[in-house]
Amino acid sequence: MPTELATHQLQTLQDDLHALRDQRLGNHAFSTRARAHSALLAALPPRYTEVLHGLLDRLEAGALFTEESCSFSHQDLVDSLQLWLDKARATLAAA
Repeated sequence: MPTELATHQLQTLQDDLHALRDQRLGNHAFSTRARAHSALLAALPPRYTEVLHGLLDRLEAGALFTEESCSFSHQDLVDSLQLWLDKARATLAAA
């Protein structure tokens, strides 16, 4: 059952990332939702939580910028979050 919930939360987070990418969900809303997936984070090694929280912190800080800049790239963060999701999916599948 915990693995099913973690897998469900992973899919929800993927859907939220698509909404973020399509600008149907804001940075702070995405971050709040991502941090709430406790079953997913508990099912992964602790390093995954550290990395995700670091990405989310950068995403929230980047909300101050209205466009791409030399110090912030929204697209790069979204791509990094997708990479995190892909690795998390592989880790859950191997468990």
